[in-house]
Amino acid sequence: MKVGIIGCGAIANLICTSIVPEDNCIDIEYFFDKDIERAENLASFAGGVAALDFDEMVNNVDLVLECASPVSVKEFAPKVLEKGVDMIIMSVGALMDEEFYYEIEKIAKESDAKVHLPSGAIVGLDGIKAVAKFGLKEVSLVTRKSPKSLGKNISTQEVLFEGKASEAVREFPLNINVAATISIACHRDIDVKIIVDPNVDRNVHEITAKGDFGEFKTTTMNYPCSSNPKTSMLAALSAIRLLKSFNETISVGM
Repeated sequence: MKVGIIGCGAIANLICTSIVPEDNCIDIEYFFDKDIERAENLASFAGGVAALDFDEMVNNVDLVLECASPVSVKEFAPKVLEKGVDMIIMSVGALMDEEFYYEIEKIAKESDAKVHLPSGAIVGLDGIKAVAKFGLKEVSLVTRKSPKSLGKNISTQEVLFEGKASEAVREFPLNINVAATISIACHRDIDVKIIVDPNVDRNVHEITAKGDFGEFKTTTMNYPCSSNPKTSMLAALSAIRLLKSFNETISVGM
């Protein structure tokens, strides 16, 4: 499987570092970034090609992995899917725009392409998907992040946001993809609270789900990527796991 990457920052670097020669089903061959130097540096490290022409990359890969931004998803996803090329989207917040969501769903169906959304920086997504249409009544997310990860300079805990996921994604497009992922998984605009806390050094996500099935809670305490405190390591690891799963004969979970 030949893979092209959009966005050559922290997540892309961690993915390329973790894909080893033994993973011979995965060939990350093309690297595209609006900062061509970043693309060239990562391509040199991974033994690939820095793509100057986006269309050339899409025409030569089986799958495109987006690791850039919601803006990049809106710009490039339609072009990828129109070519019948599968896509992994990390910046899931872009899909909280319902009109755009249905646009790329329609394009993907017409071109027989698939869109994959990794579980990202949270655990428990399988459970949420399982109960989404079977009596799920309430889902909420409480996220705690350090001031550094949110670009804040404060010394006391502060509730930065409280509202719906769609609003959170608009206000924090680079920080709260997890809210979008959960919302899409359970087909509802979930309740979100974002707390900036100088006493935490990890990105903490607490999910609560209640319904006819009972109740479950998960807490994920992620170390941020050293090169980008806005990004949790688990987000990159979920993409790596998804890439490797495409060649497995027996799969576990959804």
